[in-house]
Amino acid sequence: MYRFFFGLSRLMAVFGGFILSALIVMVCVSIAGRSLNGLLHADMVQAMVPGLANWLLDIGIGPVNGDFELVEAGIAFAIFAFLPYCQITSGHATVAIFTDWLPERPQQFLRMVIEILFAVVLIVIAVQLKEGMDSRIRSGQTTFLLQFPIWWAYALSLAGAAVAACVAVYMAIVRTVEAFTGSVLIADDLGAEH
Repeated sequence: MYRFFFGLSRLMAVFGGFILSALIVMVCVSIAGRSLNGLLHADMVQAMVPGLANWLLDIGIGPVNGDFELVEAGIAFAIFAFLPYCQITSGHATVAIFTDWLPERPQQFLRMVIEILFAVVLIVIAVQLKEGMDSRIRSGQTTFLLQFPIWWAYALSLAGAAVAACVAVYMAIVRTVEAFTGSVLIADDLGAEH
């Protein structure tokens, strides 16, 4: 079971990384296009090489159309895509100064409580995303420039949130078993098994 959830979490993280990388490239292209567009409209360039400047403007030199809409949807998905991997590898921020002095059993109990809370929060987030998506489907709202339905962005984020919630429930179960048996089923260091 662990290998399935670890593999799924890793796959989501890789896909999220791919989307994030594509967004970075798109933003760079958009910024460069916006800068070139401003330069090509400058009086000096229009006076010196109006034919070239107008030709470049006519072929579409400028910002990527809908770049803000794509970044908004893509970043939301990327965040949810990284959550399952962060959850299964215990990659969340910790305040070790308060817990390092505790014996192992209280630390296991604390990890159990934290994982249960994470599971509850991620389930609530997934349910709220589903309700938000359903609302956007009913309203028929679209983005301003690209005119794609807003629910598409919700659906992408919901996919990541649903996987994150499933992984969180799995980890809550694992940490509960660990807390009550005293054993270590999954180590905190990048999900390595004992």
